[in-house]
Amino acid sequence: MAAPAASGCYVGAVRRQLRDGFGRYIYPNSFFKYEGEWKDGKKHGHGKFLMKDGSYYEGELVNGEIEGNGVRYWASSGNEYCGQFSQGEVHGYGVMKYFDGTLYEGEFNYGARAGHGALTDKQGQMYRGSFHNHMKHGEGEIFYKNGDHYQGDWVVDRQQGHGVMKYADGSLYEGQWRNGLFNGQGSIIHCSGMVYDGMWINGRPASEATKLVLLGEPIQELVQGSPFTIEVQLQNNEGEVMEEEEDFAPVVVIQRAERGYAAFRSIELAPPPHRYRPFMILDELEKKASKKSSSKSLSEKGTESQEKITESRSDVSIKIDGKPNESQTGTELPAIRLGEYVIMVKDTTSPPFLGRTLPPAFKLLKVVPQKPSKKGVRKESHKVLSK
Repeated sequence: MAAPAASGCYVGAVRRQLRDGFGRYIYPNSFFKYEGEWKDGKKHGHGKFLMKDGSYYEGELVNGEIEGNGVRYWASSGNEYCGQFSQGEVHGYGVMKYFDGTLYEGEFNYGARAGHGALTDKQGQMYRGSFHNHMKHGEGEIFYKNGDHYQGDWVVDRQQGHGVMKYADGSLYEGQWRNGLFNGQGSIIHCSGMVYDGMWINGRPASEATKLVLLGEPIQELVQGSPFTIEVQLQNNEGEVMEEEEDFAPVVVIQRAERGYAAFRSIELAPPPHRYRPFMILDELEKKASKKSSSKSLSEKGTESQEKITESRSDVSIKIDGKPNESQTGTELPAIRLGEYVIMVKDTTSPPFLGRTLPPAFKLLKVVPQKPSKKGVRKESHKVLSK
């Protein structure tokens, strides 16, 4: 039986002049079309709504309303939902497949993600926990694509409150969060071994070291052959000691700083390599000798330059940087050569803590000769008198 065109077109079963049973109905605007079950003139039971743009709904209807379980497809967005409906809205438990590859399975409240659910985004990151108005809100955990894992509190899609973050590199943070950043009381064990426990402000420690300071005088004198100690402090820009733990290296020695302090004890400078010659000094002396003899004849120049080079070589063996050398006496080279050395202490935290490395610190070390003993002085003076 066909209904009048003014009220749309119906073709299907009729009972007591009411649509009842299976039938097809085309709305007056011709955009919507329904085919399915009817009861007492209303859509009731299982049916399917078809729209001209390709969208559709198929599922349960009660007294003319979409109610119960069904499948809804939106052609404009490409999203598809399968689950519970109420009064024509997505409501209850269901699965929403988004066009960009995002997938949500959980509870809805009249079209919005709300309650408990699991959301996997197009990057493969998966959140499981509480939602409110489409956003992560309440308690939940997220598994990031890079292997990081966070479990704790959320407020409007950001970590806020108490939470624990386990990083893929082995680092671990537990404490307070605000707007997705470490904020408040918290502690971190960094994969480099560094530990910080204290207050945080916007993702950075409230008490953060900005420089290395080497304690003591800027120029440290060292008696030849003696060990020495380097003391280091971690300080901020105001000169306050920061009680962080980091790894530092002077030369090739590794030392951990505890409570903002580290000490490198019993350090000894290494002797020069076997058969070491100060070529740079020797070359300079040879250049000077050749320049002075340039105005003389070739024979004189060759003789004198050879003499000067010989003298220069002997002078280098006796004295380097203005310091006497014991090699001319036939004895072995000292453990270290006299002169000035630069000691560098650098931050070797690896990987860098929170992406920053402290600038290196330097100290000037001046190696001086050992003072002769009183006995030695007396013997030398006695020899002079006997001559």
